[in-house]
Amino acid sequence: MKRNLLLTLFVCAVTVLIHAQTDLQPVALVKLTKTEPITVKQLKAEVQKIESQTGKSLTVDERKQVLDIMINERLALQAAERDKISVTDAEINQQLQQVRSTMAQNIGRQPTDTEFETAIKQQTGMDLASYKEQMKRLATVQKYLMTKKQDIIQSIQKPTESEIKNFYELNKAKLVRPDTVRFSMIFIPYGSDATAKAKAKELAEKLIKDIGTNPSKFDEAVLRGQSSTAGYQAGDGGYLPKTPEAQNIVGKEFINIAFSLKQGEVSRLIENTKGYQIIKITETYSQKTLELDDIYQLGSKVSVHDYIGNVLYQQTQQAAFDRASKELVDELRAGGKSFQVFDKLIAY
Repeated sequence: MKRNLLLTLFVCAVTVLIHAQTDLQPVALVKLTKTEPITVKQLKAEVQKIESQTGKSLTVDERKQVLDIMINERLALQAAERDKISVTDAEINQQLQQVRSTMAQNIGRQPTDTEFETAIKQQTGMDLASYKEQMKRLATVQKYLMTKKQDIIQSIQKPTESEIKNFYELNKAKLVRPDTVRFSMIFIPYGSDATAKAKAKELAEKLIKDIGTNPSKFDEAVLRGQSSTAGYQAGDGGYLPKTPEAQNIVGKEFINIAFSLKQGEVSRLIENTKGYQIIKITETYSQKTLELDDIYQLGSKVSVHDYIGNVLYQQTQQAAFDRASKELVDELRAGGKSFQVFDKLIAY
C-alpha cells in the first residue's frame, strides 16, 4: 500500500513538472527586430480570458486565431519601437482619467481609488498596473497604425445628405419612439433594519397624506427633499419609455401607474423592493415614427439626422481601420520570416 502511494505521488509530481515545463515553452516566436517568445502559458491566459467571457471552450482553430492576434500585436510593438513611435505615461494617465470620469458620471460622484481599482478588476480581471500596461500596448499599436497608414485614415469622408436620407428611408420602421413619460419623484428608502423601515413607512404615509393629488404640494415636498435632513430623496426621475426593458428595471406596477397618469398628475404611494415612491408626470410623449429633425433620444440634443450621420461615419471609419490594419499586418508578416509558430503546442 505504501509503495503504491509513493508511486502515485511520484507520477503526480512528474505530471505537474511536465505541465510546468510545457507552459514555459514558446508556442510562437516573434522576431521582427528581436526574438520574443509567446509562451504556452501566455496563450492559455488569453484563451481562458475569452472563455470566461463567452462561457464556452475555444477550439484549436479558435486558439490559433487568438495566437494570431497576439503575434500581430507584438509585431506592431516591435515595429513601433524600431521606428521610435511611443506613447507617454502622461497620455496613458489622460486615458485613465477619462475612464475614471465615465465612472464618476455613472455613480454621480468621483470614485475613491479603491472603488476605481475594484471596478477595473471586476470589468477586466486585471489589477490597475496590468490594466495600464495593456492600455499602453493598445495605444502604441493604434498610434503606430495611424502614423504608418495616415493616408487611409485621413481619407475617411463624412456621409453625404443623400446617404443619410437613404439610410433613414430604409430604417424608418425601426426609428420609433415608444410611449414615454418624464417624471419627478420622491423616494423614501427602507433603511437597513426593521426600525428604519417602520420609520420610512410612517414618513411615506405622512407625505402622501400632505400631498394628496395636489401638484403644488408635491413640488414643495420635492424642494424639501433637497435637504440632507429631509429623510427622503427627491428630484427629476428622467424619461421612462413603455418597453419590456424599462419594465424589467422599474417593475410592472410602476410602469402601469406612470402611464395611467396625465401630465401634471400625482400618483398614489408606490412600494418596491427598496422603498416608497411618489411620482408626478412632467412630460408625456405618444409613440411616434421619428423624422430626421426629431430628437433621437429624449434628454439629449442629438437629432435623428445627427445619429444616422454618426452611425454611417463610424461604419466608414471602422472599414478604413480594418483595411489599414490588414495592410499593416500583411507588411509586417511579409516573407514569413518575422515570426514562427509551433502548431503542435497550440492544442496544449
